[in-house]
Amino acid sequence: MPREGYEIIRTAEGKVLKFNFENSIYNPSIEDDPFVMAQTIGALAESGQVEEIIFSQNEEYVYEKSQANLLYEIAEVNQKLIAEERVLDFSGFGEDCRRFFPEWFNFLQSAVLQGIKQDPVGSYVRILRRHREEVNSVITEHVSCAKQFSVVLEKVLVILGQTKLLKIAAPHLDGYKSGDRTFYKQIFKPSIRPNFMYTKLVTSYPAGAEEIDNYKIADDTQVLILKTKTDIRPIYHLTPPEFRLTEDKYALLTDARAVLAEHRPERKEFTNIERTRETFINIEKDLIRDLAKNRNIKLEPAEVEELAKILIRYTIGFGMIELILSDENIQDIVVNAPVGINPISVIHSQYGECTTNATPLNKEAESWATKLRLMSGRPLDQANPVLDTELYVPHGRARVSAMQPPLSPKGYSFAFRRHRDRTWTLPLFIQNGMITSLAAGLISFLMDGARTVLIAGSRSSGKTSMLDALLLEIARSSRVVTIEDTLELNVAGLRKLGYDVQSMKVRSAIAGGKSEVPAEDAIRTALRLGDSALIIGEVRSTEAKALYEAMRVGALAKVVAGTIHGDSPYGVYDRVVNDLGVPKTSFKATDVILVTNPITTPSGLEHVKRVVQITEVGKTWTNDPLAEKGFKDLLTYNAKTDMLEPTAALKEGESEVIKAIGSRVKEWSGNWDGIWENIEVRAKIKQKIVDYANETKNSEILEAPFVIKSNEAFHRISDIVAKDVGTTDAKRVYAEWEHWFKQQFKEDIED
Repeated sequence: MPREGYEIIRTAEGKVLKFNFENSIYNPSIEDDPFVMAQTIGALAESGQVEEIIFSQNEEYVYEKSQANLLYEIAEVNQKLIAEERVLDFSGFGEDCRRFFPEWFNFLQSAVLQGIKQDPVGSYVRILRRHREEVNSVITEHVSCAKQFSVVLEKVLVILGQTKLLKIAAPHLDGYKSGDRTFYKQIFKPSIRPNFMYTKLVTSYPAGAEEIDNYKIADDTQVLILKTKTDIRPIYHLTPPEFRLTEDKYALLTDARAVLAEHRPERKEFTNIERTRETFINIEKDLIRDLAKNRNIKLEPAEVEELAKILIRYTIGFGMIELILSDENIQDIVVNAPVGINPISVIHSQYGECTTNATPLNKEAESWATKLRLMSGRPLDQANPVLDTELYVPHGRARVSAMQPPLSPKGYSFAFRRHRDRTWTLPLFIQNGMITSLAAGLISFLMDGARTVLIAGSRSSGKTSMLDALLLEIARSSRVVTIEDTLELNVAGLRKLGYDVQSMKVRSAIAGGKSEVPAEDAIRTALRLGDSALIIGEVRSTEAKALYEAMRVGALAKVVAGTIHGDSPYGVYDRVVNDLGVPKTSFKATDVILVTNPITTPSGLEHVKRVVQITEVGKTWTNDPLAEKGFKDLLTYNAKTDMLEPTAALKEGESEVIKAIGSRVKEWSGNWDGIWENIEVRAKIKQKIVDYANETKNSEILEAPFVIKSNEAFHRISDIVAKDVGTTDAKRVYAEWEHWFKQQFKEDIED
């Protein structure tokens, strides 16, 4: 139970009972917390009647006089029953009832001494039911004593029943469950005097902290990376614009949020969050102007804009989370339960796991949970304690996993997986070392060859980012169908880039809305949409059978790609066959498995993401692909060189999958050298883009718009060369592409 102190403040209106809960891990609430109610009633017994009860914890929760009087009356009754009526004194009972004294005392102590303060209505119901039992007792040796004890209970019921709180509760007593605080939530409704945000921010630096980096993110928010001698984790120290405001502006935001607190959001407001933000920011601008006018505060239009952006972040937005999501260096954001104690932690691409100087309060967590329910249309309650969904905010998008009790026993917790604002590309992965140019060339060749590719790896290994990059290797002339339970792929970005994409959102395998369609049904629907590339966000449940059934019978003529959890090709086989129930022979429909994994640096403090294996699945094994050499590595990771290196099987042309692709092209059929030259020229093109970007410091050519242009130029040039000389001469194709590249690059620079 919280042990915060209280004080009596005397005002012109009378006495105010004020509790300090600033250091409490709990949000103070009479209606929700029996211990807070008991503490309040106990204080009222000592202090006497008051005009208001105030709980101070970053904001003030104010219970006005009528609500305070309800509790003061209970405090008086409790004192009267013990001190005046002496209901715990059994000296007037006969000796023959002595054997019942211990049990009677325990019951009255629980129901009266403690219970009336914690749950007066529930205690009244307990006493009422016990009174009926005693009155109706038929046990011969107990009847006389029962009647005497029932008189005591009746006295308690009469005195307690005369209180206003019990009179209000009287119509609700049938079927009332002791401990259910729904009734109190209807009676005790504090007004709130909030600051405009519900996140604590430590603005000072730890003693002896060393600054190792600094930069700015959205809305002129300053980020410092601090290192201390006592904490192995760096500190991600935020200073947002709202902490650089004048007192007048701070007061304006506080008043504006108090006005907006009356609004109860509906789901329709979150179906198009961008439009809702546009509407609300105009409303909030008008509100801020009106409040400023009333306070005789002059604001420039730019100042009104800034305050409205801050206010919207803490009303319909996600507060400090939005700012952190704007940082391209952030990979994950975690808010652990109990909220209010633990600061937000982040995974930084350069500095690994960091703690932050921001600690959201429970009220903020409740707000996030409500918004996520409304945005996703999925439940988050005791029966469905997990919610997976996607979040789109200005400057960022993320996958969100939210938990609540009973799965998270200490309250709400959240994990935000940040996705890059722009689609990943193979050249970007070459630049950051995740793959080599040869691997990129091979992947490009496989995607053009309409193969089945599974990207495997552990959590946070880059599977979805790699899948995003693979999508750009599909020609824009092809239709793409994506199937996800949580929308992580950058489908909106693909559409803006000119792709014909149909996105399907399906029921979550963990906990989804009843109205959502199962993934296996979506796959069968996709097969009826015509010839399309099929992209599965993650193969994780019963949809695997439908997917492999479609692949096995040749229902999918174009590329099929998806992600799956697994640390090796055999791990993928084990998951698909043994966990998901796909027949062994159907697994052969998988052509290539690409394994991604985090690689730990020697210090153990940093992790880099790498593709560690590209393996083809053979078609001649019958029972166990590992024992029967059904897996053939094409590229494997060398830790010493930190690179993917080609295996002898790849260099010597032993890949059946690659030869199968070549068999469909006249000039490559039976011509491994021709196939290999095509893979190499693709690799050379990807590397040229990376080298030129590094030389000129023009990172834009690594991004999706230019990569798509390059891919299409390669295919166009290959077609022209083939028609001109009868073969896709690799050297000539590269020379023509390089000429195009230099001209295109020059034009982009001039633009």
